[in-house]
Amino acid sequence: MKMESLARRKPFFTPLLFRKIHKWVGLILGLQFVLWTISGAVMALLDMEKVGGHAAAPSAASSSAWPATLAPPPLPGPVDGLLLRRVVNRPVYEVTDRSGVRLLDAQTGQQVTVDRTLAEQVARSAYHVSAPLKQVTRLEKANLEARDHAGPMWRLDFADADNSSSYVSAVTARPLVTRSDTWRTWDFVWMLHNMDYVNRKSFNHPLIIFVAFGTLWLSLTGFYLLFKSFRRREFRWVLGPWRPEAR
Repeated sequence: MKMESLARRKPFFTPLLFRKIHKWVGLILGLQFVLWTISGAVMALLDMEKVGGHAAAPSAASSSAWPATLAPPPLPGPVDGLLLRRVVNRPVYEVTDRSGVRLLDAQTGQQVTVDRTLAEQVARSAYHVSAPLKQVTRLEKANLEARDHAGPMWRLDFADADNSSSYVSAVTARPLVTRSDTWRTWDFVWMLHNMDYVNRKSFNHPLIIFVAFGTLWLSLTGFYLLFKSFRRREFRWVLGPWRPEAR
């Protein structure tokens, strides 16, 4: 009796259960396909000139000559790098050594502190911003908007039509990047598109790989269920009537 009851027990993974799994997986992945379509359309429709800000802005060109009174940089020890450049028409030495990077005034030799005033001058010069300044914030590490850059930086928010924000390094006084509401819209739909909800920058992460394999499984099982749904009589007009072999 016990063996008969086991024989009569239905298998757990029945064709009906298989179809239900396929249906729900298709629904979940279908929602993601909708998000891919919408986000891709939004990114295509946005004005890329207004999005901008993907790379560091070039330093503003200056036509003035270098001062004739440049002083040699005071270097107490060995350095890894020494660069003479301008910071808003001010000649400075950018010194790199074991302790990090610092700026020295090329005329006095004094260390240059990148304060909020200097950061505003750099931002206005590099990005040609004329709007009033709303807020200045010092960040010890990059936020999502400036995620491609490292180190402490200044964020300067301007009261223009697109609510632009400029980022300036608090160490080197270099302009890093500028962002706007148009870019923020693009960045949000980009997050939905690549499914990187943490860093918003990578297509190579476990979630999207899992979805890719789920899509492959859905395709293969969809073909299987498609052919299982047909009956031979539906192809009678091609295969002809079925004649069982004589025994």
